[in-house]
Amino acid sequence: MSQPPGPTYPAPQYPGGNTAPPQHPSAAPSPAPQYPGAPSPAPQYPEATEPPQYPAPTPPAPQAAAQPPQYPTAAPPPAPQYPQYPQGATPYPHPASAATPPPQQPAADDLDYRHRGSRVHVAAHQRGADATAIGRLAIHVPGFLVSLAVVAAIAQGLFGTVGGWLVVLAWLASGALVFHRPTELAYARSVLKLRPPLAQERARLEPVWREVTARAGVERDTYELMVENSTELNAMAAAGHVVGVTTYSLNRLSSSNLAAVLAHELGHHTGGHAWAGLLGYWYSLPGRMAWSLARGFARIALFIARRLSLVAYGFLILFFGMFVIAGLLGAWYITIPLVIAPYLLAYVGRQAELRADQQAAALGFAPEVAQVLHRLQAEEDADKVRAAGAGQKLNEPGTLARLLDTHPDHATRLRALARYHQPGR
Repeated sequence: MSQPPGPTYPAPQYPGGNTAPPQHPSAAPSPAPQYPGAPSPAPQYPEATEPPQYPAPTPPAPQAAAQPPQYPTAAPPPAPQYPQYPQGATPYPHPASAATPPPQQPAADDLDYRHRGSRVHVAAHQRGADATAIGRLAIHVPGFLVSLAVVAAIAQGLFGTVGGWLVVLAWLASGALVFHRPTELAYARSVLKLRPPLAQERARLEPVWREVTARAGVERDTYELMVENSTELNAMAAAGHVVGVTTYSLNRLSSSNLAAVLAHELGHHTGGHAWAGLLGYWYSLPGRMAWSLARGFARIALFIARRLSLVAYGFLILFFGMFVIAGLLGAWYITIPLVIAPYLLAYVGRQAELRADQQAAALGFAPEVAQVLHRLQAEEDADKVRAAGAGQKLNEPGTLARLLDTHPDHATRLRALARYHQPGR
């Protein structure tokens, strides 16, 4: 029985409705439309009209047209707007177009961290007393004796003999508070206006302080770092454990110069200058207060006497003069040292500054100390120029004023540091 033809190969296998394939399917996309002038078979093959759906040349044109508004040729570059700034300099905003100053650049970290916080030796004494510290205490002895007499007289007058001597003993024992850390911190905050460093300030201070104390063989936790809000280049050694530094020194000095400043203050501590000065000040305070009250009373009395009559005024001057002469003759060993004590203390203070410079130089910071001194001199010279330009009169200190200066001039300190710049040191 024969099978019916047709059902095996149905006509829908050939597109276009033909029952027989007149052409091979691979030849369907004719290349004729690529040549103009030849009959286009596009109407016979609607599926071949894909290129008009995706016009390749048209998308880049809008992108190229949109770029010129991003970089207008008419706008000049920023550099020619400010010809006063040399090429390659930091482009600070023009004052006319910027309301705030440019951000301050951080200080350079140029310190030689040779120890990385590890001590190569331990100093025999974490804190001591050199000749200047002992001399400072000796100069304060007359003031201490006057203070002792004042405290004893007031205490016995108020509390009797036994109670008065207990007050005197308590006053004598109060000098130990100079080395009591909580009392020192309270003194630094209330009197010296110091504060604990902020987190970023501590991150800046501690690596430098570790290097300084490592070179000195000193436990860095022995001393307390504190900060003073000030626009001056300065630092201080206070009481027995406080090292203070200004925000100017912290933010504007390089790490090596900051280390030199801290090493100088550490020299004050290891030499005993700080605690000796505060101890002498504390024990002479009652005598100074009594002297201030006496001077105030004398001024008031002279003012009233002048208002009343010249005779009363002259009588009071004669009385006070005889009192001073009697003191000079009867207790010259007290009055004369009290008179010359300010000049002696100023001289000892200048010697202490030179010794602190030497301590910093011995730790390898002689060039950096000299750089800080040159910077201080330059700032002072600039202040004098500005004052002269503003028409202000410059009052140079006289001989007595220079004798009362607690810091030597910069030239003297630089000369003392010169020998540390010699080769091999």
